[in-house]
Amino acid sequence: MKKSIILSVFISGLFGTYAQNRPLDTIYANESKTVSLFFPEPIRQGMTGAANYAFSYNREKEQYFGLLQATPGEESNLLVVSNAGQIYSYIVRYAEKVEKLNYFIDGAESIGNERTGKTPIVNIMDTSAIRDSLPKNRNLPDYSKLCGQLLKNPRSFNQIRYNDGITVRMTKSIYYCDDVYIVFEVRNDSQIDFDIDDLNLFMVNGNKKRKASYQELLLPSVFRYNMPKTVQKGSKIQLVTVYPKFTMGKNERLLVKLSEANGSRDVVMRLKR
Repeated sequence: MKKSIILSVFISGLFGTYAQNRPLDTIYANESKTVSLFFPEPIRQGMTGAANYAFSYNREKEQYFGLLQATPGEESNLLVVSNAGQIYSYIVRYAEKVEKLNYFIDGAESIGNERTGKTPIVNIMDTSAIRDSLPKNRNLPDYSKLCGQLLKNPRSFNQIRYNDGITVRMTKSIYYCDDVYIVFEVRNDSQIDFDIDDLNLFMVNGNKKRKASYQELLLPSVFRYNMPKTVQKGSKIQLVTVYPKFTMGKNERLLVKLSEANGSRDVVMRLKR
């Protein structure tokens, strides 16, 4: 609660200091399209002011882009801080029809830097307790506890894919609050240990045969539970990955990629709707 109050004061002070200098640009989003924002520096933190907007980015590996989606509701704001401390602020609005899907942000659009701006910031950006797209008045769930409970209560796996003795299985998506929980199982029936490089979920748009219209957008996870480095031969392991809540358009699909470190036994699963 204390962190939420500090965050609210920070955002209010930030807008009071800078919003008068120039009008904030408006970004439109909806639930059927994914709007991508590319920044000149890797994103360290991003948040929206209302629960009907979701801004997600990769917290485990530095990346320059974030993804914005929205459901119907009143306009809100988006605040993004880069790893260099640059602050970017925008108005976000829901629109049934979104014309612009990609924003390439120039460094000149920054409204200030957290280290040199007029508003003091005390121990706010170095905490991992405030998740990507949570509204500032929401308490964080106990991810470890929730994921542990999911593994203690077996669920049926409805998506299966295998390659060279490596099998990936997954459950249906489990929605809780503003997050999506997915249970994966990796089974190694080969004679060689399988070293995991990464297990990622992508949103796919378009047809791969038409390269110009085909896109794979990484859906960054906010938490991973029981993620192994190695699945030994003849064994299996279950893990849980948590993602910010997302929606898919009519022509979008999900894709899972399990990649092997120092090997080529990758498993690609194209999910059924």
